[in-house]
Amino acid sequence: MSASNWADVETGQEIPSLVKNITMRQLVMWAGVSGDFNPLHYDCDFAASRGLPNVVAHGQLVAAFLCQMLSNWQGAACRLKKLDISYREFNYLGDTITCCGRVREVSSDRRSVTVEIWAENQRGEKTVCGNALLQFDGP
Repeated sequence: MSASNWADVETGQEIPSLVKNITMRQLVMWAGVSGDFNPLHYDCDFAASRGLPNVVAHGQLVAAFLCQMLSNWQGAACRLKKLDISYREFNYLGDTITCCGRVREVSSDRRSVTVEIWAENQRGEKTVCGNALLQFDGP
């Protein structure tokens, strides 16, 4: 369901989820785009030397997945006005991340919605949590 019609948005409404698989190619490409070349994100031996089971996905990459989920749902009728994210657990190479969201509040006077968002790995751990404020431009 797209949020392109303001009347369709209700408190408690679930946002269609988005599933992403963390690949080495993604991590290397994100490192290039973001400029974050910390070896924790691409060097398996380095990650192991730090006691980690695998390389760690960039937190901002997972935040971008959450934004993609919102963009898929909101369509052209909305703009992302505010994003508040908290990183709780690592996401690792090979993890399957499910991005989820739920409308927490609808404000008809400001034509905006607050959406609770989170990313969950295949182990059921919420790794990234937060809130997004979306502003509707159209009817």
